[in-house]
Amino acid sequence: MNGPAEQGPAVPDDENGTPRIPPPRRAADDIERLPTLSPAPAPPSAPEPVVRTHAILKSLLGAWALTACSTEETEAVEAHLTECAPCADEALRLRDAVGLLHTDRSLDLDPLLRSRVLENCLGRRPARIPVPDWAGAYDAEAARLDALLNDFGDAEWHAPVRLKWFEGERQTHRRTTVAGVIGHLLAVDGLVAAALGLDDPAGPGLPSGPTARTEAFWTSTRFPLTRAVREPWREQTHTLIRTVSFAGRGAAELAVPYGDFALPLQDALLDRAFECWVHAGDIADAVDYPYDPPSGAHLHQMIDLAARILPDALAARRRAGLATPPRHLVTAGSPGRSLRLEIEGAGGGDWYIALDSPAAVGSPDHEVAHIALDGVEFCRLAAGHVPPEDAAAGRLGDREAIRDVLLATASLSRL
Repeated sequence: MNGPAEQGPAVPDDENGTPRIPPPRRAADDIERLPTLSPAPAPPSAPEPVVRTHAILKSLLGAWALTACSTEETEAVEAHLTECAPCADEALRLRDAVGLLHTDRSLDLDPLLRSRVLENCLGRRPARIPVPDWAGAYDAEAARLDALLNDFGDAEWHAPVRLKWFEGERQTHRRTTVAGVIGHLLAVDGLVAAALGLDDPAGPGLPSGPTARTEAFWTSTRFPLTRAVREPWREQTHTLIRTVSFAGRGAAELAVPYGDFALPLQDALLDRAFECWVHAGDIADAVDYPYDPPSGAHLHQMIDLAARILPDALAARRRAGLATPPRHLVTAGSPGRSLRLEIEGAGGGDWYIALDSPAAVGSPDHEVAHIALDGVEFCRLAAGHVPPEDAAAGRLGDREAIRDVLLATASLSRL
């Protein structure tokens, strides 16, 4: 007898009680296949080396000379230079050129260049009306200052400038702009123009003292000075040089009044040359630009002028009670106590300053004190740019005489 048949899963009846027949199952081949996994990516192969042709490596020489190549480019170029002689020569030339671009020296023209060019030209064809030797320093320093101003934009013309000078026993200063400095030079140059019978570009009726004259000129302008002041100042310098060149030898002694004192025309132009240089340095400092001192010959003339008027400056300080009284009475033209002023460097020399009277004669036989300092340092002292006690000077002998002369040198300065 057979056992009970194996039964499958129960199928519920329908509403009439008729059993339901289960639907056929799907064949195995009809079942949706699972997605196949993609194989793992192969490890990246090493990049192919970059092949640089001769033309490409040659084009990189400029960047290599400026050290602007990448590490790989630098290695490729330097490997190529060991094999290619023409490229190696070109690389050396480019490196030399880069060295010129990064020079530590000033790119300003040599201040003697203009003089050498003129001397060479005049050697071939002498000037019909030569510039007097005593006017050469003013001609050169005005030209150098004008060259400094040549490339200034509006911002530079309004850059603040601090003018310094010495009054009494202390240093004082005044703030202005680059344009204001040129206006100051224009106004004071007008004193020389008036002495020569020329028109004064600063305008009539200004005081004769340099400081008061400058203040009056600055006040008379309704608006701050601009770069437009450069043209009348430069034209005035040209006019002064032309006029003294045509005036002949007698013009050198023509008196130029400076208010409380007067200078011969030849000394007045040296004074104007000195001020051009000093204020050009003030302007260069304001715009952070290097500026060289004058040539040795012109520097010597400026130092000589200061040394010649030092006895008068010392006497003026005595009258004001700012210097020690004279120790001896000296007749005019006689030698008296003297201080030896030794100037070193370009424009240097020895001067003997009479201590007891402007009428006395300085003499090495009556030397009681000795001061030694560099020419540019002496000029900075005479311009009031360095206090007397801070001047880099060697001192030997009578301390009071040394102090009086250093203070008198600083008192030569003015606005």
